[in-house]
Amino acid sequence: MTDVRYPVVELRQYTLHPGQRDVLIDLFDREFVETQEAVGMAILGQFRDLDDPDRFVWLRGFDDMPRRAQALGCFYGGPVWKAHKDQANATMIDSDDVLLLRPVAARSGFPATAAGRPPIDHAAPPPSRVLATLYYRDRPFDEAFLDFFDRQARPVLVDTGAAPLACLQTEHAENTFPALPVRTGENVFVWFAQFPSQAHLSDHLHRLERSDRWQERALPALSAMLASPPQQLRLAPTARSLLR
Repeated sequence: MTDVRYPVVELRQYTLHPGQRDVLIDLFDREFVETQEAVGMAILGQFRDLDDPDRFVWLRGFDDMPRRAQALGCFYGGPVWKAHKDQANATMIDSDDVLLLRPVAARSGFPATAAGRPPIDHAAPPPSRVLATLYYRDRPFDEAFLDFFDRQARPVLVDTGAAPLACLQTEHAENTFPALPVRTGENVFVWFAQFPSQAHLSDHLHRLERSDRWQERALPALSAMLASPPQQLRLAPTARSLLR
C-alpha cells in the first residue's frame, strides 16, 4: 500500500432483482472498472453481500468534490455507460442507497493499493472477506467519539483480529452531481477491516462476542453514543476487486 488516500468516497449499496447479481458483477467487472478510472475516479472495491443474495456493494474514491462532479459527468455522459446502461439498470431495483464519506483523519482513509488489479478475464473471486461496520448518530461524530474509538474500541478490534483498514465519516458537502442521489441528513461513521478468509472473519466475530473488555466496557459506552445498533456488512470481493 502507498500513502495516497482518497478524500471523498462513495459507499454504494444496490438492491437487485432476484438472480441478477452475478449478471451485474460480470458486466461491471468487464465494462465499468477501467472506464471509470480513465475519467478520474478510483474503483476501490466491489462485493457480494454475504447476508443478502440480491445486494451488490461497491466503493469508489475521488480526489475532491469538484473533480467528483467532473469525473461522474464524463462517465455517465460518455459512450461506455450509454452502451451498457440499459443492461445494468435492468438488474436493479434501487441504486440510491449511497453514503458520501470522507476520512475521519488525514491518515485514516483507504490507501491506494500497490498490487495490480486482476485482468478482465480473471474469473475466480478471492477467498478473502471485508467487514464494514456502520455507526449512526443523531449528531456529527466529534473529537470525543474519535478519541473513544481509538483508545477504547480499536485496541479490542485489533486484539480480536480486525485491525481497521480505514475509518470514514459522513461528508456533508453538497452533492456535486445531483443526477446521482446520496443519503442526506445522516451522521455515519464507518470502519472497514480485511480478513484472509471467511474463517478469519467468523473467528473475529466470535472472539469479539466473548471479549469481556468489549462486552463489559467498550460496547456499553459505544452503544450509549449511538442512535441505533451498529450495522455490519459482511462482504465477499469480486474477482477484480482491488480491496480484497
